[in-house]
Amino acid sequence: RPAAAQRPDLRSAAALVLDETHASVLYAHRADEALPIASITKLMTALVVLEAHQPLDELIEITPEDRALKRGAASRLAVGAKLTRGDLMHLALMSSENRAAHALGRSYPGGMPAVVRAMNARARTLGMTRTRFVDPAGLSSQNVASPSDLAKLVMATSANPDIRRFSTDDEHAVRVGRQMLEFRNTNNLVRNPGWDITVQKTGYLVEAGRCLVMRAAIEGRDVVIVLLNSYGKYTRVADARRIRKWIETSPTLRSSQARRLAARGGTSST
Repeated sequence: RPAAAQRPDLRSAAALVLDETHASVLYAHRADEALPIASITKLMTALVVLEAHQPLDELIEITPEDRALKRGAASRLAVGAKLTRGDLMHLALMSSENRAAHALGRSYPGGMPAVVRAMNARARTLGMTRTRFVDPAGLSSQNVASPSDLAKLVMATSANPDIRRFSTDDEHAVRVGRQMLEFRNTNNLVRNPGWDITVQKTGYLVEAGRCLVMRAAIEGRDVVIVLLNSYGKYTRVADARRIRKWIETSPTLRSSQARRLAARGGTSST
């Protein structure tokens, strides 16, 4: 049950704020409802590829199959471009590169059917009971999960150093032929020095709205934030800022933090 009586005025259709440090839910709205998650899918893609121990320095070529994606699958990676698996994962997580994510799935042992099976199997092991994946890029609205499920995914991926680094990098350049292509993070909060973000991923589809998941340190807590179906281009970031301000200023949350510290024999600097 949410810990604080005063709740942040969020504009996302579904949301969950979890204090991982103290294993408590701070805010929940439609937290157990399965909704389209768009490119948040790419976190699971990265997790299963890394857990398959495929070499990150192996070169993978972008093929016509990677190009033949659904609507909205914009990409700057031309057919014939050769990138390492590590660069593909970097771009998929940081810039939500769709062909990069598709190439990661296509080159998984057993190909696309196998990677989708692995993603759904991994979801089950994490206890993500309202989750279903059908593609590795998140271009289908049939990729669904609940905010509670996504919190479990965020916590699992935050334990992986490659996912932490790739997803929170500000920018990354790759060489494609003779050209250097510069990519930037789709979440501008990673460029804000006031935020300490461990792992993050954005997503967008018409059916999903704008989505954001992340784990950040706020007021001495490791906080997992899940925001689904935010209306408007900037709403998800504005909601994340509202959550942070709420945690930093809520008397109820601050007093509960102080009580926990006192119980452990510590002191609070806030």
